[in-house]
Amino acid sequence: MKIRSVSAVYPRYRNVVKSWRTNLWQIVVRVETDVGVTGFGYGGGGRAAVEVVNGHFAEVLEGRELSSVADIAATWDELYEASIPYGRKGVAIMALSGVDLALWDTLGKAERKPVAELLGGVKKERVRAYATGTDSEWYAELGFTAHKMPHRWTGSPADHDSAVAAARRARELFGPGAEIMFDVYMSWDSDVTVEMAKRLAEFDVHWFEDVLTPDDLDANAALRALVKPTLIAGGEHEFTHVGFADVARTGAYEVWQPDITWCGGITAGLRIVEMGVEAGAQIVPHRGGEVWGLHLIAASGCEDFGEVLPGTRGGDRDELWLGEPVATDGYLEVSDSPGFGVEPNEDML
Repeated sequence: MKIRSVSAVYPRYRNVVKSWRTNLWQIVVRVETDVGVTGFGYGGGGRAAVEVVNGHFAEVLEGRELSSVADIAATWDELYEASIPYGRKGVAIMALSGVDLALWDTLGKAERKPVAELLGGVKKERVRAYATGTDSEWYAELGFTAHKMPHRWTGSPADHDSAVAAARRARELFGPGAEIMFDVYMSWDSDVTVEMAKRLAEFDVHWFEDVLTPDDLDANAALRALVKPTLIAGGEHEFTHVGFADVARTGAYEVWQPDITWCGGITAGLRIVEMGVEAGAQIVPHRGGEVWGLHLIAASGCEDFGEVLPGTRGGDRDELWLGEPVATDGYLEVSDSPGFGVEPNEDML
């Protein structure tokens, strides 16, 4: 089987996360082959990444052989090296992620196997899901047993109180056996993190996520001993196994969170998981409850923990992927359909 064409589009979103503006959210990558099999992938980088795929990667990939997992790995290496002058991290690797995932989807469809089977088979029949967002009451009603809450530090003393109130409410809703976490999106500093650990100690918070920027790896590492037993999590803004080698070297995070649609796809994800297991880290992919990370979680050494973003009760959301698994009583199951088991909503393309 050979690649006939590779193309990317930026979907017609109506509900884009505000922090990604209107043109920086996820892209859809399509791979067409000479045997009629078409695969799809999901990447980051928005309209800029579309240009990388259509203007560079498509030219490199046309006519390439795609008949094995080894072919995908070789293709990944070639695209990474070809994009080094403008890549290595950020938009170029987000674009590469979409291409890589589309190649895995294409191979799975050609062999009539789910991606998890291409990865060696499902090791986790069900994956425990955790809900990220602000509608704690609704998530508890839906049956989740784990919840991650956003929190931003604005410099006001009231920010301490709001974190305590959120943790207390989550404990009341989800019970003493649930996991609760905070995602602070790089808004805390070291002093705030230590103080929060003290104030939140009674609530047994599982992890603090992205407390500092990904450039502050040594400072992240220093925090680990200061906030125990709460863990320091991060890595969604790191790229490829090359970038995660610095995470391993510094010991920055106890919980590694590569985003499979950003960090380089399944190919990079496999290399990151192997590195993380060797380093003694827990690997919990960012947005891992989406099919792109779910197949990797189910078939690898990742933790049995997948993030989903249900939004809010009655809220508007874009349904870009048809067939995406939905958590039932707080658990996700991997589809046995070929590839990733989803197709794009053509109305959005």
